[in-house]
Amino acid sequence: MPIPKLHYISEGITPKEHLKNIQNACTAGAELVQLSMIEASEATLLKTATAARDITAHFQTRLMINTHYKIAKTIKADGVHLNNVAPSAKTVRKHLFTWQLIGGTANTLEDCEALLAADVDYINLGPFKSVENADASNLGIQGYTEILEALNTTTPILGFGGITTADVTSILKTGISGIGVSKEITQNFDTIKRFNQLLGASSTDELCHRF
Repeated sequence: MPIPKLHYISEGITPKEHLKNIQNACTAGAELVQLSMIEASEATLLKTATAARDITAHFQTRLMINTHYKIAKTIKADGVHLNNVAPSAKTVRKHLFTWQLIGGTANTLEDCEALLAADVDYINLGPFKSVENADASNLGIQGYTEILEALNTTTPILGFGGITTADVTSILKTGISGIGVSKEITQNFDTIKRFNQLLGASSTDELCHRF
């Protein structure tokens, strides 16, 4: 299944804020949103994910659920995004519908190799940078370049972590094929259009791994 080049990762203090932000992202043209409420209770997440599914279905926007693959299956989300501490993609694949996507978070070359071996549909690689804590763990342009050259894979690798519209052109030159964005979009949903322009993204111009 093709993967949109821009992923909006939801933000919010409350479930209501997450849903409001997802609604705004869809209205602004987001083609994929990830509901990211890792610390919420299962009951709260199920209720919020069900509402998010209604919103995204109306806009024909794809919905990924962070970590909770059982809920992703229950509400028939488009897939699940696994963090480093989540169950392995191979284990999760057995529990999902065959058409559901699996994405994974990677911070190193070794993380990427493990996810590729598990046959994930895409990888979010980062952090690119961190406004709150700029330290050596941030990959930056050099880190992306080195990892992408070493991997030489057709699986979509998306950057994430503090990415702004000013970063996109240089990031794409590293071989990164898309981006996951949270704060920059939440602060101004109009940036979705600009991100899409920079990425050359549209429903007919998507990343593809599984054909």
